[in-house]
Amino acid sequence: MSRKIQIPFACAGLAAGIVLGLFLKAIEGLTSQRVYMLLLNVDYIPILKEMKLNEWVEFGLHLFISILLGIFVGAYAHWKGWKGSALIVMTVLISLAVALLLYPTTMLSERTPKLLDGEAFSYWMLGHLLYGATLGVLLRKNVFS
Repeated sequence: MSRKIQIPFACAGLAAGIVLGLFLKAIEGLTSQRVYMLLLNVDYIPILKEMKLNEWVEFGLHLFISILLGIFVGAYAHWKGWKGSALIVMTVLISLAVALLLYPTTMLSERTPKLLDGEAFSYWMLGHLLYGATLGVLLRKNVFS
């Protein structure tokens, strides 16, 4: 797949990552549920947990992963021929699966919600539903253009 095609996918990942970050930061500000902290958390990554990273660097790492996910999902959707609402549904499902895989990292840090905190889990999943929908809508504009 050409670099020309990948750039819109990367931009979609960047935009969706920003939406997710702002949403979870707002939720954390309104409810004190540490879901934004969970998004930025790197306590479970051996090299990074030793470093003292500020919020901007941690958010940058989140955006980097989001860009990679945008490229991967966009390329996969292009390859599979997903169109219209099917693309959005599949992107939402991928995003929710990633959220489910990442949520248990809450057990590896004192700074994040408890594993069985239903309210935090609900906000986390809602945020990733929003991420998936945003990514899907943005990719839909680029996958077959």
